[in-house]
Amino acid sequence: MNRRPLVIVAATVGVLATAAFALPNLPPNPVTDAVNDHVFKEKGKRFQTAADAPTRGEPTWVLPSWIPKDATDVRIHVRTTGEARLIRFKLGATPLDGPQCTAGTPKQMARPALDAKWWPHDTRSEERSECRDTHQYQVAVRGKRVYAWTDGTPSPGAKTQGGAPAAQHAAGAR
Repeated sequence: MNRRPLVIVAATVGVLATAAFALPNLPPNPVTDAVNDHVFKEKGKRFQTAADAPTRGEPTWVLPSWIPKDATDVRIHVRTTGEARLIRFKLGATPLDGPQCTAGTPKQMARPALDAKWWPHDTRSEERSECRDTHQYQVAVRGKRVYAWTDGTPSPGAKTQGGAPAAQHAAGAR
C-alpha cells in the first residue's frame, strides 16, 4: 500500500494549521498583510504623527477631523468590506475637547468585529465621549492614550459618498 499521498496530505494539513495560528501573531510583513487583507478582510497602518496621515485620497487612511494634529503613534485597523475602524493614538499638548466630541454619556454602538494586538479588550467602562466626523466614533481615554472605534454608523448631517446628508441617505435606504 502506497502511503505517500496520505503523508503529503497530513503534512499539508499540519503546515496550514501552524500557519493559521502563527500568521496573526507575526509582525506586519507582505505575507501577513496579504493574509489579513484577503482572508480576514482587515488591514492596518501606523503613522508616527497624525500629520503623517493622508488628508485626502483613499478614505481608509484619512483620519477623522476631531483627532488633534499633534497626536502621535497613530494606528488604524479597518475592515476592508465595510466602514468598521479601530483607531489608537497618543495625545500631544492639544486635548481631546472639541466641538465634534460630546462630553455626555455616549450612545451604545456595536463594537466592530475587529481585533488588533494593540487594542484593549475592555474599554466600555472608560468611554467618555462620542466624536463625530463622517462616522460616529465611541472613544475611551486611558491617560494620554485614546482608543476610538466605529461600526460605520454615519454621523447625523454628515455627507455620504452620494453627497446627500447621512440622515437623508439612511431614510432613503429604508
